[in-house]
Amino acid sequence: MLTAWRELGRNGRRTFTASFLGWSLDAFDFFLLTFVISRVATDFNHAVKEVAFAVTLTLFCRPVGALLFGWLADRFGRRTPLMIDVGCYSVLQLLTAFSPNFTVFLVLRALYGIAMGGEWGVGAAIAMEAVPAKRRGLFSGILQEGYAVGYLFAALAYFVVFHFAATAGLQAIDWRILFAVGSLPAFLVLYIRAYVPNSPPAAAPGEKSASVDALREIVRHWPLAIYAIAFMTAMNFMSHGTQDSYATFLQKQHGFAPGQVSALSIIGAIGAITGGVIFGALSQRIGRRASVIACAAIGIGVVPLWVFSHTVALLACGAFAIQFAVQGAWGVIPAHLNELSPPNARATFPGFTYQLGNALSAGTLQIEAWLAAGFPLAGGGPNYAKAMALVATVTFAAVIVLALIGFIVRPERRDRELAVA
Repeated sequence: MLTAWRELGRNGRRTFTASFLGWSLDAFDFFLLTFVISRVATDFNHAVKEVAFAVTLTLFCRPVGALLFGWLADRFGRRTPLMIDVGCYSVLQLLTAFSPNFTVFLVLRALYGIAMGGEWGVGAAIAMEAVPAKRRGLFSGILQEGYAVGYLFAALAYFVVFHFAATAGLQAIDWRILFAVGSLPAFLVLYIRAYVPNSPPAAAPGEKSASVDALREIVRHWPLAIYAIAFMTAMNFMSHGTQDSYATFLQKQHGFAPGQVSALSIIGAIGAITGGVIFGALSQRIGRRASVIACAAIGIGVVPLWVFSHTVALLACGAFAIQFAVQGAWGVIPAHLNELSPPNARATFPGFTYQLGNALSAGTLQIEAWLAAGFPLAGGGPNYAKAMALVATVTFAAVIVLALIGFIVRPERRDRELAVA
C-alpha cells in the first residue's frame, strides 16, 4: 500500500486526501442524526418515525446536489465546486444545531441533502482521475470507506459529546452540541484551496458547454443510466438498511447505553473499512461485479449473527461481519461507476446515478420502522431485528441479480484511463 501511495506523486496524494476527507466528513455529518433520532424526537415532541423522515428527506434531496455540483465540475473544473460544496454542508450542519422548531429542522436537513449529494460525484471523479489504472481498485476501496470512517467519527463524537453533556449538566442541548461539532469540516476548504490542483473542465472556454454535453451524454446513454440507477438503488438499500436503524435497534431492543452503542458501531465501522479496502483491491483482479456478488453472498450468510445474537460479543462479531460485506461491495463503486461513465459526464454521471439511487432508497428507515412495528416483540415493542433482517436479505439478493444483469448491459473497463476528456 505504501508503494501505491508513493506512485501517486505529490499532487495525486494531495488530491486523493482531499477527496477522502471530503467524503469522510460528509458521511460524519450525515450519520450524526442516526445516533440521536430518539433524542431529537423527544426534544421536538414528535414520534421517532417523524424524525426518521428527516433522514429520508436528506437522501431524497441528494440527487439535486449531485446534478448541480457535477454540472459545475464538468463545466469549470473540479476544485471550486468541491470547495463550495464542503462549505455548504458544514454551514448547514451548524445551522441545524440552532433549529428553533421541527419544521425548520426538516428544511435544513433537506438543504443539507443537496449539499451532501454534490460531494461524492465530484470527489470520486477527481480522485479516480488522479490514480493510475492499475491501482484504481485499491484506491476506490479506500476512498469509499471514507463513508465508514465518517460513521466511525460520528460514533466517537456521539459518545464524547453525550458524556460531556451529561457531566456538565447540558443534557437538554446534547444533540445540538453534536451538530455544532459537525460544522468542523468547513476547515477542509482551506486545505483544498491550498493544495489541490484544479483539473481542467471537459471543454475549454469558447467551446461547446461541457455542462450541456454532460446532461446530453446521460440522456444518450439512457439504458446504461437506468441500469446504474437501479443498481445504485439496490446498493443504497443494502447500505442504509444495515446502518440507519442500527443505533435505534441497540437502544430500543437491547436497552444499550450510549457507550455500548458507540462501541458496537465503531466495531462495525472497522469491519466496513477492512472489507472496502480488501475487496476494492481484489476487484482489480477478479472484477468489480464479481467482488460485489461475493460480498452480497457473504452478507446473506451473516444476517442471523448480526441481528439475532443475544450477547454483546456475538453482536460485535455480527456488526463487523455485516459491514465487512456491505462496504466490501461498496468499495468497488467509485472505480466502477467512473469506468462506466461517459468521459464528458464523469463528474455528473456517477454522482447523479448514485444519488438518485439514494433517493429511491430514501424510505429504508421508514420501511424498517414500519416492519418493526408490524413484528411486535413479546412485550409489545417493535422488533427491529426481524425488520432489519428481512430488508437486508432481500436487498443482498437484489444486488446479486443486478450485478449479474450488468454483464449484459456493459462490459467492465478496469484498465480504462480516466484523464479528463
